[in-house]
Amino acid sequence: MTYGGVLSDTSFRVLFTTRTLAISADTVRMVALSVLVFSMTGSPLLAAVAYGISFLPQLIGGSLLGAVADLLPPKRLIALGYGVEFGSGLLLGLMRLPVWQGMALVAAVSMVTPLVNGAVGRVVADVLDGESYVLGRSLLNLASSAAQLIGMAGAGAAVAVLGPQHAMLVTAFLHLIASAWVRLRLPDRQVSPGERGAVAAVRRSWTGNRELLRDNTIRTLVLAQWLPPACVTGAESLIVPYVAARDLPAQTGGLLLACLPVGMMLGSLVVGRAVRPETRRRLLVPMMAVVGLPLLGFAIADLPVVLCGALLVISGVGFAYGLPLQQRFRDVVPADARGQAFGLLSTGLMTAQGISPVVAGALAGAAPASNVIALCGAGAVLTVLLFRLRAVDVMAQSRPAEKESSASRRE
Repeated sequence: MTYGGVLSDTSFRVLFTTRTLAISADTVRMVALSVLVFSMTGSPLLAAVAYGISFLPQLIGGSLLGAVADLLPPKRLIALGYGVEFGSGLLLGLMRLPVWQGMALVAAVSMVTPLVNGAVGRVVADVLDGESYVLGRSLLNLASSAAQLIGMAGAGAAVAVLGPQHAMLVTAFLHLIASAWVRLRLPDRQVSPGERGAVAAVRRSWTGNRELLRDNTIRTLVLAQWLPPACVTGAESLIVPYVAARDLPAQTGGLLLACLPVGMMLGSLVVGRAVRPETRRRLLVPMMAVVGLPLLGFAIADLPVVLCGALLVISGVGFAYGLPLQQRFRDVVPADARGQAFGLLSTGLMTAQGISPVVAGALAGAAPASNVIALCGAGAVLTVLLFRLRAVDVMAQSRPAEKESSASRRE
C-alpha cells in the first residue's frame, strides 16, 4: 500500500483536501482575530484569549451533541459545518462587531467542530483499514502540520495586505470552497438507524461518551492521545516569553514555533511510510518519550537557538507515536459509534490544549519560562509511564467478540 493508493479512494481524497483547507482557514482566523482584538483593546490578555477562544467551547459541542456524527449523513454534516464557518467568517470580515460579540461568535461556531471532526474520522475509518488506515492517518497528520504552517504564513500576509478584519474574508472563502467541495464530491454514506431529535442526540451523546470512557482499553488510548500533546502545547505557549526573556530577536519566536510542526511532518512521513507495522508498534513507547524528553533541554541556561530549534523538531517527530494508537483506536471502537468516538477524541484534545497554556502561563508567573517548558516536557514523559503501567496489552489485536460486546453494551 502507498500514499497514492490511499488517495485513490474518492472519499478520503475529498476529506484530505477539504480538511487541509479548513485547518488553514482556522489558523488564519486565529491569528487575524488575535491581532484584531489587540488592535481594538491594546490588551495582551484579551488577544491571547481571542487566539484560543475556539478550544474550550468544543467541550460543550462534543459532550452534548457528539452522537450527531453517527446520526446524520456525514456528507451533509461536514458540508454544513464548513458552511457555518463560512458564515461566521463573512460576518467577522464585513461587520465591525464589538470584541465580546466577535469572540462569542467564534466560540459558538467552534462547538460544531467536534461533530465535523467526528464525521471525518468516521468516514476515514469506514473506507480505510489495516495498513491503509495508518497511511491515511499519516497523510492527515502531514496535511494538518502543513496547513498550520501555511495558515501562519498566510495569516501574516493577509493581515499585512487586507488588515486584521478583512483577513477574516480569507477564512470565509476557504471554508466556502471546502463546504462546496464536500457537497459536490463526497459520496453519500448510510447512517446507523436510531432515534432522531435534539433530546435523543443529547441523551445518546452523554450515554455514548460514558460507555466509551468506561472501557479500559478505549480510555487508555484516548488519554495517551490527549495528555502528551497538552503538555507540549503548554510548553509551546511559552516560546515567545522564553525568547523575550533571553532578549533574542522577536522573529526568533516565530521560527522556533515553526519547528514543532516541521518535526511532526517528518515523523508522520518517515514512521508512516518507511517503518514496518511491527516495528512501529515496538517503537510506540520510545516515540511517546521523545515527545517530552527534548523539552527538558530548555532548562539549560543560554541554550543556543539552533539547539532549541533542533529539540523542538525532535519533539515533533515523536508525535508519530499516534499512528499505531490511532489504528488500534479505530479497531476497538464499535462501528456504529465511530463518529462519536472520533469526536470525543477531538474534543478532549482541543480542551486539553486549551487548558494547558493557561496552566503553563500561571506557572511562568512564578518561575522562569525555560523551567516551565522543561516541566511541561517532564509532564509528557510522566504520561508515558502512566500509559506503560495501565496498558500492558493495549496494542494487542482486537477480538471480534470484544467488538460485538462493546456494540451490544451500546444498544
